[in-house]
Amino acid sequence: QVQFVESGGGLVQAGGSLRLSCAASGRISGTIFSINAMGWYRQAPGKQRELVAGISSDGSTEYVDSVQGRFTISRDNAKNTMYLQMNSLKPEDTAVYYCNFKPKILASSWGQGTQVTVSS
Repeated sequence: QVQFVESGGGLVQAGGSLRLSCAASGRISGTIFSINAMGWYRQAPGKQRELVAGISSDGSTEYVDSVQGRFTISRDNAKNTMYLQMNSLKPEDTAVYYCNFKPKILASSWGQGTQVTVSS
């Protein structure tokens, strides 16, 4: 099993920035982490979890339209770690943010997530 630990969330005013981190752990996390695409997901209250950003094993990135130009996803395979730099935050970005493979694989589990709250 591969586990993920997300961190870096918090309360920020609209227009502010946060940098989220995602650390993978587990007996086989190193190999699986480096060869799989990864993604940042978020779930707002009363809504389905959605993918907001993805990064392939070779570093190609993709974003949902609502965060394009504001969020930047990156990864450090040597450290089994992924990041999400979030700038120009909006109240609608408020959610619990999770990381996982993209798509999620059977060998991975969801972490606790990290809460991001953007006040207007």
